[in-house]
Amino acid sequence: MSLYAMVIDTRRCVGCQDCVAACKMENGVPTGYTRDWITETVQGEFPSPWMEIRSERCNHCDNPPCVACCPTGASHTHEPGNIVLVNREKCIGCKACLAACPYNARFIHPDGYADKCTFCVHRVERGLDPACVAVCPTRCMHFGDLDDPLSEVSHLLASRPAHALTQAAGTAPRIYYLS
Repeated sequence: MSLYAMVIDTRRCVGCQDCVAACKMENGVPTGYTRDWITETVQGEFPSPWMEIRSERCNHCDNPPCVACCPTGASHTHEPGNIVLVNREKCIGCKACLAACPYNARFIHPDGYADKCTFCVHRVERGLDPACVAVCPTRCMHFGDLDDPLSEVSHLLASRPAHALTQAAGTAPRIYYLS
């Protein structure tokens, strides 16, 4: 079994938004909407402030509240990799999944269904990286199988401290940020 995850090195991310543009082009995301975005967090005080730049998206959680609350089963997990997806034909646009997501990672597509990051499952199934990972000029983004101890993501997570967002929500997110 596979368990796909993404690891983002916050020391290397420069916030260029190439990942955002690649996602929009690869997935035909309509103007005014986005499946991923850049966030900057500044902490500390002068003379030692600290800034973290993060590429954020759906966290493809192990315990996804969006799947649990979906009345039609449109939100579901896909094998291999336990990727959280939306079946647009089943989606009724009720927005329950938008309300349940602690990452604000979903939007209602102009055609009426919930939309979000898919880890570019259509690329991954062909052995390619998600578009965002493939275009990153600083190579701060990494994608792979957490169940494979020899994978790059497994090695990265073992090599440095990492954190996930909103862990208190109990979703068990699979986007990790190296500190």
